[in-house]
Amino acid sequence: MMNNTLKAILLTSMLPLAANATQELSPWYVGGGVGINNYEPNCDQKTMKSCGTDDPYAWDLFGGYLFSDNFGVELGYRDLGRAEWVDYGNKLNDVGAKGMTLGVVGIWPFRERWSISAEAGAMNYTISNNRQWGTEHYSDSGVAPYIGAGVGYNITDNLKLQAKYRRYENLDENEYNTLEMQSNYWGLELSYRFGSAAPATVAAVAVIDSDNDGVEDSMDKCPDTPANHKVDAAGCTIYKEVTEQRDVGSILFDNDSDTVKQVSYERIKKLADYMAQHPRSTVLISGHASDVGKADYNMDLSERRAKAVATILVETYGVESKRVTAKGYGITKPVIQGRSAEANKANRRIEAHVTGVRQEALIK
Repeated sequence: MMNNTLKAILLTSMLPLAANATQELSPWYVGGGVGINNYEPNCDQKTMKSCGTDDPYAWDLFGGYLFSDNFGVELGYRDLGRAEWVDYGNKLNDVGAKGMTLGVVGIWPFRERWSISAEAGAMNYTISNNRQWGTEHYSDSGVAPYIGAGVGYNITDNLKLQAKYRRYENLDENEYNTLEMQSNYWGLELSYRFGSAAPATVAAVAVIDSDNDGVEDSMDKCPDTPANHKVDAAGCTIYKEVTEQRDVGSILFDNDSDTVKQVSYERIKKLADYMAQHPRSTVLISGHASDVGKADYNMDLSERRAKAVATILVETYGVESKRVTAKGYGITKPVIQGRSAEANKANRRIEAHVTGVRQEALIK
């Protein structure tokens, strides 16, 4: 027991090390994304005569730090693509927004490798046009808040693919007061987290077998098995069946009689009680006679004596009839040879031989 207690203390002290080993992934990660972006409300601007087309392609690069598996911060650079429109001077205009971003990210795993995320932050944006088609050049900068959500799948412990949506507000051109824009972005991101996860076998050292039977405690259904017993997969002793025979003694009869004396009932009851406690046991009731008179008559008399005792076992004490056998042997098996009064008394008898089955533990 002292050895088992020492094992438990040592293994318990190692558990924090095992837990730390599973945290070998770095909190740092990097990644990039591509997607499509839609500026709005392009067609509602007062200076717009008609809408052109958005160049929908957007991209971003980012790096992040996880304070825990559920919360982190990201720094990135995003290009939201460009949009075109025609103003009331029939001039074709265009605009694009890009800049640095800083935000926080929350992550919630919901299946083995799946997670959902939410983010919020701000974009230090710059908007400008290409000064094409004879339009005036303009540009402006500012800070636009954004929110986002995503669904992610861990391809490996390090590599993660996410589908993202982001909403940007207040992408405004304030110098000439010509633009008040918002933006909707949909895209895919691939990120890489540095480090490596520890193998799962690290925690396997915490296996305790208190009774030293080869089966760990978490699976042992028989925790106090003797150490020298063979056991099954559940840690319980394996038994073999052993057949044994018992002679429960003789019951004597009067001369030329098959009537069981009242004094003999107590012995018959003890036999019945034993058989009740050992339900797989059987009994052979053998009848015998003294060497007086004809042999054929004595054979019949001995069988009647055996059947008389068998009937009491079955009808009085409830032993199943299939477990009781009665047989007469006449004068063929005397306990004392001869025809003396002593021999005749001893030979007028029945004997009960019980065959039982008991279980015996298998030893290693």
